[in-house]
Amino acid sequence: MSLTAAVLGAGYFAGFHHEAWDRMEDVTLIGVANRTVDKARATGFPGFASLEELFDSVGVPDIVDVATAPQTHVAAVRTALAAGCRTIICQKPFCDDIEQARQLTAEAEALGANLVIHENFRWQPWYRALKAAMDRGDIGALHQGNFRMRPGDGQGPRAYLDRQPYFQTMPRFLVHETAVHWIDTFRWLFGPVHAVYADLRQMNPAIAGEDAGYILFDHGEGVRSVFDGNRLLDHKAEHHRLTMGEAQIEGTGGVLRLKGDGSVWLRRFKSMEEVALMAPYTGGRFGGDCVFRLCEHVARFLRGEGALENPARDYLKVLEMEEAIYKSSETGCRQEVNP
Repeated sequence: MSLTAAVLGAGYFAGFHHEAWDRMEDVTLIGVANRTVDKARATGFPGFASLEELFDSVGVPDIVDVATAPQTHVAAVRTALAAGCRTIICQKPFCDDIEQARQLTAEAEALGANLVIHENFRWQPWYRALKAAMDRGDIGALHQGNFRMRPGDGQGPRAYLDRQPYFQTMPRFLVHETAVHWIDTFRWLFGPVHAVYADLRQMNPAIAGEDAGYILFDHGEGVRSVFDGNRLLDHKAEHHRLTMGEAQIEGTGGVLRLKGDGSVWLRRFKSMEEVALMAPYTGGRFGGDCVFRLCEHVARFLRGEGALENPARDYLKVLEMEEAIYKSSETGCRQEVNP
């Protein structure tokens, strides 16, 4: 089954989307739209100044992939829905706030459309390997997990300016822009979240939002997880943005460990030996090629291969948890979450 796709956006991260669709078998990227049309044309694909112009010129594709900032999401998704597109992928952070996200989700559902959030960290191969090991029972009954985020890109007055300068002006940064990846991934790995507690702080005065903090997740049945993020510090890795840190997952039968090179290790309970479950990642693509993996997943779903992950309705839980995290940090109190 051959499919067509179009991308809205021609910025830094949108380039990963263009490359993913172009590399996919049986999917044709028919165009890129961007408010600066020269940037759209510079991608090497047919370029247009808007989605409307793209639809008028080359038709409505099977998939519209929105790879632009949150403030553009509502208009872009509505434009695609009005044109008759029934599978739309939308980048995170999803919309400007949770009420916008709820409204847009309801509008897509009313038309029977698939609205998918491009939350790609769960598609990184090391997390797939960790999940497979847990599902096999390699560490017995799960007790706890943690991730120490240490990309080392947040120091000094020029922090983020070379790659994503808008990071400096975001009033909500660490959680809204970055830790949301692990909110989704922890929920996928460890199960629904019942409560959160957070202590967030701003370390670099050159930015507007928080850039460090701890988040404790209560998954119920005795399972806890911790996100420990600090964008100013680094970890032992040649490429600090590959995994952006290190993880450890512990159970009654052993411990799983993710290293900064993308390798996954298992140590059995009371053993001194670690066994490699996944070799270091050497593919050279962002996040272990997670953008391609997510886009391919959506294409496979449209061909009838498996259930769809990250539909917008399910992703609203992630946004609700984000709000609870900020409230917890502001009040100093644990916040209950509807799982």
